[in-house]
Amino acid sequence: MPAAPSRPPAFDRPAFAARLGAALNRAGVPVTPERSARFLDVLHLLPPVDPATLYWGARLAFVTAQEQIEPFDRVFAALFGGQADPADTRGSPDDPPLPGLEPAPGTPPAAAAGAPRHAPGPLPSGPLHRDAAGEARGRPTRTGVERLVGSTVEALVQQDFGTFGPRELAELDRLVDSLAISVPLRRTRRREADPRGRRIDLRRSLRRSLRTGGEIVRLNRSRGRLRRRPLVLLFDVSGSMEPYTRVHVRFFSRLCARAGSGVRAEIFVFATRLTRLTPVLRHMAPDAALRRASRAAPDWSGGTLIGRALAEFTDRFGRRGMARGAVVVIFSDGWEGEDPAAVGRQTARLSRLAHRIVWVNPRKAATGYAPLAAGIAAALPHCDAFVSGHSLAAMADVFDAIADRGPSAAPK
Repeated sequence: MPAAPSRPPAFDRPAFAARLGAALNRAGVPVTPERSARFLDVLHLLPPVDPATLYWGARLAFVTAQEQIEPFDRVFAALFGGQADPADTRGSPDDPPLPGLEPAPGTPPAAAAGAPRHAPGPLPSGPLHRDAAGEARGRPTRTGVERLVGSTVEALVQQDFGTFGPRELAELDRLVDSLAISVPLRRTRRREADPRGRRIDLRRSLRRSLRTGGEIVRLNRSRGRLRRRPLVLLFDVSGSMEPYTRVHVRFFSRLCARAGSGVRAEIFVFATRLTRLTPVLRHMAPDAALRRASRAAPDWSGGTLIGRALAEFTDRFGRRGMARGAVVVIFSDGWEGEDPAAVGRQTARLSRLAHRIVWVNPRKAATGYAPLAAGIAAALPHCDAFVSGHSLAAMADVFDAIADRGPSAAPK
């Protein structure tokens, strides 16, 4: 039996960003609180799963001038090892290496001479580590969710969510802190100052003219403020979807409720009726939240009336603003217990309010699958993406579909 993957220690991002910023400041790189906050955002949006990711994420956050690159590289090399002399990338391959960058004792001469000096070396053991064995076997670099979790939960990447037990669910909870979901932006009616804005800010221009005796010397301009679109998640809790729904609700409730995610999410479940779970899932441990969710939804694991549930959501919540301009994600296999045509009609209504509709069906991962169920066949023409989301690897497609990127369009 293969050994269970080891758990890396918890990664305190704010403390890590503060320590790195302090080290750079001592080396002569001017680190402001704004740059440290920017690096903390980078750690949340781009988890440092390999040295190159950490190097470029930190450099883009902290370095603002050419003369800061050399002290930054020196600090990075001292802290993480293996970072080369920056002269390597500036046309001086014969320059001696920076102090502290000599090959470590015991390093084979061939390896020391043959390795490119400008490539960041391995990180120390701990939460920031790489899958060195995979690189040695020549596997291609992994991307998306699989890249984020590949080195620690290799066995879970392709495992079907329907087979998850308590151990896999606990591992999934730990991994949520390493993931970030991206939701498209939209311009709101609220304005903010922008010298290159298309509209003249008359109020600010008049207020500024008081400094010049009422003469408007310069026109102030403004633009619409950017804000993340709302995310609406509708989960089918019928008997055929229940094993997947428990994992999906657990996954997205923790992901969207995490501090700093910036995502406004509403969570509903439906089978024969619609139940709003956002208040139930807020500020609760996943297991306790799911127990309360099953009590709040009396039809948990019952039949499925998708058309009726979508109609209830649109009438009670969607038209009042919850679905307007939102990204709506429907988790269902498309089996309708009443009129399948109603699923198509209600999905069409919802598509006229929402920015995007993403349909997630774990059955899509089966070999030879075709959307032949009447409910899903009626809904797909009004969906913008159709993905499976049956495993951690497949969640990359779900993330891309929500962010409106990647070839995940539904057949029209």
